Amino acid sequence: MPDRALSTPLNDSFERYLQDKGKGRGGDGGNYRRNAARELERFVEWTAGDRGADDWTGIVPDDVDREPTFDDLDERVFREYARHLGGDRGLKQNTVQTYYRYISAWCGWCVNEGYLEAHYAQRASAMAPLPEDDGRKPGDQQAWTSEQRHALTRHVDEQARDAVEAYTTLPEDTDPLDKQRGRYVALKAARDRALVFVLAYTAVRVGELLRDPNDPRRRGVRWEDLSLDDGSMDVYRKKQQWDAASLPDPVISPLRSYRQLMDPPTERWPVFPTFDQRTLAELVQEELAERGERPEAIGERRAEYVRDLLLALDEDIRPPSITTDGARSILQRLSEAAEIDIDHPKHDYLAPHGGRRGMGEVLVRAFGYTVAARYLDNSEEMVRERYSHIEAGELGDVATEALEDIDQLER
Repeated sequence: MPDRALSTPLNDSFERYLQDKGKGRGGDGGNYRRNAARELERFVEWTAGDRGADDWTGIVPDDVDREPTFDDLDERVFREYARHLGGDRGLKQNTVQTYYRYISAWCGWCVNEGYLEAHYAQRASAMAPLPEDDGRKPGDQQAWTSEQRHALTRHVDEQARDAVEAYTTLPEDTDPLDKQRGRYVALKAARDRALVFVLAYTAVRVGELLRDPNDPRRRGVRWEDLSLDDGSMDVYRKKQQWDAASLPDPVISPLRSYRQLMDPPTERWPVFPTFDQRTLAELVQEELAERGERPEAIGERRAEYVRDLLLALDEDIRPPSITTDGARSILQRLSEAAEIDIDHPKHDYLAPHGGRRGMGEVLVRAFGYTVAARYLDNSEEMVRERYSHIEAGELGDVATEALEDIDQLER
């Protein structure tokens, strides 16, 4: 490793790292960047001796007058920092784990960038002082709040309404390719709206709704699986069998409008097809070639369309459903566009499972654990465990009311 890298001050790497992890143009946005920057600043202050116990002097030798550099780092430093985080600061176990993960992620990046020769933060001896996992996974705890759900659904609804209106009000003499562009934009906005509403209000697991490349049984819901008149949808459940899920009223209109705009050639078309141009281009060319079209004719046919999705619709070339990872990418894009305020240690966007958990919160509070368990397709015992904070809060209210009654009696 070059001596130059080892002699680099730690904070000289922060801006490049944060740009790589940030969102938006120049990587200067996103909650993850903000939270990581905060923890990196705390870490570098600790290495300099500005944080920690009264007798803590930092990681630079006492007889050396300089700021900490990469040459000062080894697994013992990260072990001490893990011990520092887990000290008597009142931090919860999960919070300690989360703060350490920010530093560990930076350490791994430094290895890839040539600042360090090994990922010291991930070594067993470095992580040994961290508190044991208490069973609460930060990534599983996000739940869309009512404000977040309304902000996201309002945003996608406005986007879809504007795009559909712009397409349907085009003058009759509009150039055919311009009409195609308008339809494509409207289709994408309508698909995004329908997806968000389904995730926000049905509490269906994203793996039951979309395609899993590793499980051929999970090919994503098709139009034949939906009954908009009955308000139901057949999905392949986590328990490895097909079952009906409810489609509440807020979901019906976005799905109906989207279906009318798409006008799928058959009921076997996916409700949420991929819009990835590379995937669709390969699919269209392969399918037309199998139908006996020559390469020149295929090229001419594709040139008639601004997007291969529109050609696929006309020729009934059925595309695959978007994947669960694709849904996460869509929600990342939409959460950023809607400028939704999100404060979460792992996700800087409204993750798909958060919609399910958010609906679970609503159902438990409104109808109790038994009804929520049926809607969520879970056992009542599991729902009680996952939403135990609601019962604890209600019991707290009961205790408060009891204390107030006692106080009134004793006066």
